[in-house]
Amino acid sequence: MSTKSVDVEHVGGRVRSHGLLVAVLAFAGLGGSFMQTILIPIQSKLPEMLEAGRDDTAWVITATLLVAAICTPVSGKLGDMYGKRRVSIVLLSLLVVGSVVCAFSPSVLPLIVGRALQGMGTGVIPLGIAILRDELPPEKLAGAIALVSATLGVGGALGLPVSALVTEYFDWHALFWVSAGIGAVAVALYLLVVPTGASRNQGRFDFWGAVGLAIGLVGLLLALSRGNTWGWLSAPTLVSLLIGILSLLAWGWYELRRQNPLVNLRVSSKGPVLMTNLASVAMGFALFSSSIVFPQLLQLPESSGGLGLTLVDASLILVPAGLAMLAVAPIAGRIVRRVGPKPLLVAGAIIIALAYLSAVLVQPNVWLVLVVNMMIGIGIGLGYAAMPTLIMLAVPVSETGAANGLNTLMRALGTSIAAAVVAAVLAGSAGAAGGTGEPSQQGFFLALVLGLAAAVVCGVLASLIPKPRVV
Repeated sequence: MSTKSVDVEHVGGRVRSHGLLVAVLAFAGLGGSFMQTILIPIQSKLPEMLEAGRDDTAWVITATLLVAAICTPVSGKLGDMYGKRRVSIVLLSLLVVGSVVCAFSPSVLPLIVGRALQGMGTGVIPLGIAILRDELPPEKLAGAIALVSATLGVGGALGLPVSALVTEYFDWHALFWVSAGIGAVAVALYLLVVPTGASRNQGRFDFWGAVGLAIGLVGLLLALSRGNTWGWLSAPTLVSLLIGILSLLAWGWYELRRQNPLVNLRVSSKGPVLMTNLASVAMGFALFSSSIVFPQLLQLPESSGGLGLTLVDASLILVPAGLAMLAVAPIAGRIVRRVGPKPLLVAGAIIIALAYLSAVLVQPNVWLVLVVNMMIGIGIGLGYAAMPTLIMLAVPVSETGAANGLNTLMRALGTSIAAAVVAAVLAGSAGAAGGTGEPSQQGFFLALVLGLAAAVVCGVLASLIPKPRVV
């Protein structure tokens, strides 16, 4: 019986459901992205909880960001070479180990180590997308990719309210037992459901390419994530930025001369891949701008121009955005099959831009934040569904994991830039607001304008993507 007529395929004497496979990959993706925001609701309380300085506790967030950024392209290449299922299981196992380390951490240093291990879980998202390309028939591929790709945003969006609720009623260490349970279940499901697949061992792993990329990304992201604390013109920030830029330039020169590079820059420089990745940076910025602005606006006292909600209430207002991303995935898959991925990415950017425009023009209130955030969730869901398809239409099958890993990195780079820029804008407005220490209305307005600008840039870049061709 043809695999095009049913949703079940017989492999090696056992039955594998395509729907179950997609569900497992999506669950693992949600778990990996959940680690990005698991501590955001209690970030301001960490110095007191850990009896450490703010500079030290900031590494609890930064370590996850840095490791996730480095891990995604590296794990994608390892998956292409040695098997995507095998590498995914290793990453999820490290996530579980990191969660257990965090759960038992009495001080900041082991917590940073555990959070770094948790960051490796993000790599399962591009690997999951690559597995879908290997295992699913063409007519089921678009919707499945849309769902798994959307988990990068959904997990982060749902992580905020889940974390807020857990920390409200339990000891904060319980968060890590939850994440350990998610990771353990994902490992078990991978072992039971995900097929082994074929590995394409293309020679030796590009170790020095991985080292060069790691140094470059650490330097760049360190400057972006710590610039507000260190000062944008301080020596540590400028040195980190310089090391990052020079290392990435040297890395690019080296990769172009490798026979089997970590990232195939010649493929990545193709019009469809390059423009999609640039649009991904802009969409990542647009996503995270709202993730920074709305939680603060919702919790700020009414006397200071905010909406005066509690942490839990504010987090619950943000839940529908994550659910909207999830709900739009199957719709996005059908749109991709009918009109292609490029119009979908443009439409997502337009919806996000309209959402930000509404937030800029209308006086903020709870209902406005709810609707605007849902619109952003829908736009992100559409855009994130289109990006992997655009990439895969332009790269060889042997490069699927690495290419999707690089695209995931570009989205993460956009969120990192947004975190630095929007945080600087809000901090600057707080300093100019008479020493209240709270962001001003002007600061929120400018941050929302930046989100609007990023969405517009994303739409323009998406409209310029050349027509991809199947490789």
